[in-house]
Amino acid sequence: MNTILIKAASIVNEGQIVIADVLIKDGFIEKIAPVINEPADQEINAEGLHLFPGMIDDQVHFREPGLTHKADIFSESMAAVAGGITSFMEMPNTVPNTLTQELLNDKYKIASEVSLANYSFFMGASNDNLEEVLKTDPANVCGIKVFMGSSTGNMLVDNEKVLENIFKEAPMLVATHCEDEQTIRANMALYKEKYGENITIDMHPLIRSAEACYKSSSMAVELAKKYNTRLHILHISTAREVTLFDNITPLKDKRITAEACVHHLWFDDKDYATKGNWIKWNPAVKSADDRSGILKGVLDGHIDIIATDHAPHTIEEKEQPYLQAPSGGPLVQHALSALLEMYHQNKISLEQIAEKTAHNVATCFNINKRGFIREGYWADLVLVNLNDPIKVTRANILYKCGWSPFEGQTFQSEITHTFISGNLAYQKGKFMTNEIGKRLAFNR
Repeated sequence: MNTILIKAASIVNEGQIVIADVLIKDGFIEKIAPVINEPADQEINAEGLHLFPGMIDDQVHFREPGLTHKADIFSESMAAVAGGITSFMEMPNTVPNTLTQELLNDKYKIASEVSLANYSFFMGASNDNLEEVLKTDPANVCGIKVFMGSSTGNMLVDNEKVLENIFKEAPMLVATHCEDEQTIRANMALYKEKYGENITIDMHPLIRSAEACYKSSSMAVELAKKYNTRLHILHISTAREVTLFDNITPLKDKRITAEACVHHLWFDDKDYATKGNWIKWNPAVKSADDRSGILKGVLDGHIDIIATDHAPHTIEEKEQPYLQAPSGGPLVQHALSALLEMYHQNKISLEQIAEKTAHNVATCFNINKRGFIREGYWADLVLVNLNDPIKVTRANILYKCGWSPFEGQTFQSEITHTFISGNLAYQKGKFMTNEIGKRLAFNR
């Protein structure tokens, strides 16, 4: 039996902070009590540290297979673990696109051999693979991903009949990227007519506009209400979109949920002047009013989850002119650090961070025995020192792409320990790679 005893941690869980001991045995939380005196193989003094349920990131792009010059499952899961992310759900726009059950299983096989974090993979939808989509097993796959806006390869679903069928027949959660493609193309044509090839990054949120986002998101919500689909809209980037969602409680009763990403909570369009293509994302980072509106939606329950949309590209790719530079950036190593910084700025509480990054993800996706610090649950845990500053530099970035939009930022908090399914996988800069993460299971 493998046992770890965490002593005197300030446990951030289910709306409260309590100092207690936690005993981990064979991967699970065996006991939580004010004082535990049982012997253990390893004892960790967590006095002065905060213990969080591990962040469950419901949207990452780890680029394997086919794009491993940018990232791979091993490198990015390692960065995620260092950042306090204990489980991830990865997107299907790899090469080839994950549009068949065979290709989906190929990704699970890779993860079972190399992923340091727990994992799940979305099944991708296209205009012509509904039969394959409907074969997806709700018990061991996180969801179906629909790009209602441009993406890699054959993944833009713009056939209205196909969309209707997906929403009508999907046996599980449908996650959508919502940007209206026709609106974006019309905007791009206007800007190309005016500026030719000299379009600059500050025009990005005007081309991939707030109107494009709202039009697509409202269409998805309308379809979900029509067919009672379990819909989850990813990376909300405008204040207006927040109005599409209810703050129904309990969360388990919500059929339509939404996610905000760390970059839309941190950056706004003024940052293009200094960050340039490094903060080029789809959907685009928009105005300061949008940023504050999204945060308000997170805090009042209209937006349910905070995630990353981690999507790395190489430095060379990002240094190209605006029209050639791809959208996306790496975030998993610094997402929790950024949220803890927002706590220091009095923008969000520690309890709300745990709720939006762990509890609510587990509830929205019906994840089995994860997302909470409870006896009998998997020990996916993160210890944090809230008062040990660390500066993001090229030297301490773990992403395969070698850069971060947070480069130069000093965060006041340090992630000291990360436990993956009861295994101490990371401790103060060192990784224990003897154990692989586990496949997520779902109570559906």
